[in-house]
Amino acid sequence: MDFEIISDITNIEVIATGTGIRDRARLQKQYGRGKWRKLKGIAQVQLPNGMIRLAEIHWYEAHGIGKKEFKLKLPFLD
Repeated sequence: MDFEIISDITNIEVIATGTGIRDRARLQKQYGRGKWRKLKGIAQVQLPNGMIRLAEIHWYEAHGIGKKEFKLKLPFLD
């Protein structure tokens, strides 16, 4: 991850669940079996150059495993 999340994630929405997740087999192999969901939300992030921006973030999450593989979606929202 080449950014750091510095605020709470808000406006969280589920993008996909179960078989709707293309990477489900890889996620289960890498992190374990679980009810995987792909989510998105908005948060302030600090970039490697020190800049703080408001951005949309996507990640995978499963009960008992937690949040994994955060991705920063461009363009920035601010």
